Amino acid sequence: MAVLLAVLSVLAVMLLVGALIFFLVRIVKVLDRVGGEPTSYLAKIRMGVRAIEVETGHLPEEATVLNSHLEKVLGGLKAIDEVLVATAGAAASQEGGKA
Repeated sequence: MAVLLAVLSVLAVMLLVGALIFFLVRIVKVLDRVGGEPTSYLAKIRMGVRAIEVETGHLPEEATVLNSHLEKVLGGLKAIDEVLVATAGAAASQEGGKA
């Protein structure tokens, strides 16, 4: 009986090792397809990220130029606001004088 149990245990271990090898080989194939070859998904993603990096590389320099232009626009809008406030005050005082 002990010999039979030992043989069955060895067969079970061999079956387990065989299944592990089989599934590990399948997992490695999937991982190679995802990221191991130049035509893999990760390679395509890396190429796309690099293209975005190249295309948007000039933005930091342009942002400083844009900020300086926006500061000038802010100054102009503040001047317009002051004029509109003065005009609204003048209009309100004229309406108050007519009543």
